[in-house]
Parts: sequence; C-alpha cells; structure tokens
Amino acid sequence: MQVSPQDYQNVPIDIQTSKLLDWLLDRRHCGRRWQAQVQQVRERIQAALGDMPEHPEIRELLQGSFLHYFHCLRIVEILKGTEASTKNLFGHYSSQRMKDWQEIVSLYEKENAYLAELSSLLGRSVSYEVPALRRQLGRCQQTQQELARREDECQLGASELRERFLGSCRQYGITGEDVRRELLAQVQALPSLLSRVGDGASALGDAIELYEASVAFVCDSPGAAVLPLLRHVQLHGNSSVFRWRTGQEPRLLQRPELREAPEPPPEDTIDWGDFPAEPPQGGDTDWGITVEPSAQGDDGIDWGDGEKGKITAEPSPQGDDGIDWGDGEKGTITAEPSPQGDDGIDWGDGGGQEGTITVVEAGTEAPEDVARGSDALTLLENAETRNQFIDELMELELFLAQRLLEMEDEADVVAMSQLQLAPAVLQGQSSERVRALLATTRDLLAQLCSRSVQHLCMILASPRYVERVTALLRQKLLQAELLLAKRDTLAQKRHQALAEQAALEPKLQQLQDRIKELQKLIEADISKRYGGRPVNLMGINV
Repeated sequence: MQVSPQDYQNVPIDIQTSKLLDWLLDRRHCGRRWQAQVQQVRERIQAALGDMPEHPEIRELLQGSFLHYFHCLRIVEILKGTEASTKNLFGHYSSQRMKDWQEIVSLYEKENAYLAELSSLLGRSVSYEVPALRRQLGRCQQTQQELARREDECQLGASELRERFLGSCRQYGITGEDVRRELLAQVQALPSLLSRVGDGASALGDAIELYEASVAFVCDSPGAAVLPLLRHVQLHGNSSVFRWRTGQEPRLLQRPELREAPEPPPEDTIDWGDFPAEPPQGGDTDWGITVEPSAQGDDGIDWGDGEKGKITAEPSPQGDDGIDWGDGEKGTITAEPSPQGDDGIDWGDGGGQEGTITVVEAGTEAPEDVARGSDALTLLENAETRNQFIDELMELELFLAQRLLEMEDEADVVAMSQLQLAPAVLQGQSSERVRALLATTRDLLAQLCSRSVQHLCMILASPRYVERVTALLRQKLLQAELLLAKRDTLAQKRHQALAEQAALEPKLQQLQDRIKELQKLIEADISKRYGGRPVNLMGINV
C-alpha cells in the first residue's frame, strides 16, 4: 500500500529515549566528536559568565544548575537589547559580550553538538537522576515508618516498665514517690501487724486440741506434745522469745536497735572527710600530735642508756575514745616493758621480765530476768521462731484439710470404722466446724506469708535489704527513662528524615519539569529536520 506525501507527513517518528543519542549519531545528525566540542563550549561559557550585564532574566537563567544551547540563544536575544548601542551599520556588534555568546552559539551549532548534549542530558536524567531521587525519597519514607514503629515500641516498653514498677510498689504497700523512706516507714507498722496475727492464733485452740487428740489416737501416744510454739502463741499471744525459751516474763526488754543503712549520697557529691569548716587562727594547724621531751636529754630522744619509759593507755570514762567492755567499768591496757639492756631491745634470751598486757575488768553479765538481743524480739519478729510458727500452721492446715476430706467422703468405710473407737472430740466434729477452723488457719497463713510481710521482715532483719529493693525498683524506672530518651532520639531522627524528604521533593519536581522541557525542545528540533513530522520520545515516565 502506497502512502501519499500528505499522509506521510502525519506519520509520527517514535524514538526510545535510552537510544536517542545512538539514533542521532547513526543518522549523522550529530558528529562523533560531539563531547570534545561540548567541552570546548563549556570552557567558553565559564569565561563568558565572568562579564555579564545586570538583567533579571539573565540572573534567573544563571541560577539554574545547567546552561544549554537554548539558554544561550535566550542570552543572545537579551544582549541584543542591552548591547544595542554597540551595533554598527553592517548589523554587527562591537561588544565583546555579544561576540563571546555568538561564538558559543556557533560552536554549539557546529555538527549539531547541542542536540547530542541535550539528548545525553535527557537520557541521564531519565535513567539515573530521577530514579536515584525517588529511591532516596523512598528510603526517607521507609526510615520514618521504621522510626515511628520503634518510637511506639519504646513508649510501650516504658509504659510496661512503669506499670511493673507501680505493681512492685503495690506489692510492697508503697506509692513509689520515695521508695527508701516509705519502706523504712512501713517497718514501724510491722509489730502491730504481727501482734494481730498473734491475737488471731487464739481462735485455733479447738483446732490444736483436735490435732493433738488425733495424733494421740492414731499414733497411740497420749500426752505427746504437738505444735508447741503454736499453742504458746494461742495462749500467750505474740510474746517475747525470752518468755518462750524460759517460761518467765522478762523484767526488762533491751531490743536491738535497728541500724538504718546510710542513704547513698548523690553521684555528684564529693566526700571531703572531717576537715574543719574554718582553718585555725594564726596559721598553725593542729595535727593532734604531741611531743613531750623526757629526762634523757635536751633532744628528748632515748638512746638506751637510762631507765625505760612507761606507756599506759587508759581511756577516760564515757569519752569518745573509750573502750566499752560491757556495763561495767572501762578496761585498762598497760604496757610496762622492764629493763632489758643498754640498747633497750629484747633479743629473746631471757634476763628480764616480758612486757605484760592486763585487762582489768571486762564487764559483768546481764541479769537473768533481762532479755537482750534476739531474746527481746517477739516470736514472730525472730526469723527462727517465725519459721517454726509458719511450719506448725502449715502442719495444722494439712491435717484439717485431710480431716475435712475424710469427713466429706462417706464411702471411706475403713476410716469410718477406725473412728468408731476414737475419742469424743474426734467423733463430735462436724464438717462445717472443721471447714471453719481450716478457713481461720489459712487466713492466718495468708496474713503471715504475704509478700509485703515477708519483705518487711527481711527489712527488719537486714537494713541493707532496703538498699537492694530500692536499687531494684529504681532500675526499672531508669530503664523506663532510658527508653523514653531513646524514643526522643528516634523522634529527632524521624524529623531529620522528614526534613530531608521535604528538601528532596522540590528537587525532584524541578528535575521533572526540566525533563519535560528538554523533551519538548528535542522533539521540536528533530521535527524540523523531518519536515514537521510529529516526533515522540518514548520511555519518559516522570
């Protein structure tokens, strides 16, 4: 089918953008040495930019990142107006500016070097620059999403640590505002709590008698002592260890003092020791050293040619430097070396008496009716007796639970036949009564074995435990604060990524506009070379 010339003019020319430069070179629209020509043009443009007139449109063109052939044509048009006074009768310009830019345009047009340069610039922008900017924008957006996710994780982790801290504080029975002070304040309430537990043990008389009768019947050992400590607390309450051990009420209780561990100083505090606040007057410093010359010479040095001195250490009564040996008088230590020879040295060969250290009095023993130390503590404050009390309570609980199970199980014929010969105290118990005794026992165990009471007892036994608990709780708060600080750092990085994205988006838009402009210019230029046929550059997706 033959196409008419009129129809042939409307057939478009489709050119792939990535093959545009090769297409121009193959059809000899551009020379093979176009790169060297363009390099020469670039050098001329750099030299010509040093002498440019003040014009707003020229200033706008020079602000662009790249000057190409069509920019140079526009500069020449502007110079025709600014350099009109240098135009002669033959239509030429004597201005060096005009000559430089006209020469640049002619170099561009030689072998259509400008068309090769624009094609190379378009291909590079479409194939590399736009994808690179898009990948960078994608990384910024992905970074923001990742950082936002990690921020949420840090916030959630900090909230969980805070909740765990508050939960631990609730277990200790404190609010958590000042952990150390609140823990120490709770120790003051421990004696009243233990007294209530001791008073509650008074309701276990029937349970103890039931257990004792059961042991006597089953083991055939009447009169055997069972649950001695629990029975003592049931009868006498939470008495002192002294009364439990001796059976007598003490005349005086001398409880051990609870030494509170010193509060650790802040990290930025410097311990300067016990130096005086103000220096002594006169410029003399008293170091606490006294030199007393003896009768051996003016220099006060004993050279071993006279009698030996006597050294006596006697602490003053009630003085700060005294030695407390008990409740009696203060002890006295006396060192009296006897004469050994002229040199005053004892070589261990006899011939003299050895030095003696004598302790005059070491105090007196405490009266028998005075409770001191651990004996002055109550049974539930002392760790050993408290553990024994808990063991006996658990023993009683297990017995009552087993007895209740046997009473509710009517099919146990063997147990029923065995109890026919049991005492009346065993046969007369109902399941409701045993269940009530079991509930009372378990209630006392729950009070005494609660986490808060255990911690308070440990604080009472060891003041350092307060520091360990305080450090443990503060560690959770510190971890929460670290997570919050990490969250703030991640938020800062996310804002930086957002700022980078905001800076890249205008660059991408500007590059896309330049690509569209180059596409139009190249399509129009090639169309002129083919008699106005439409030209389409394919593969430009911006």
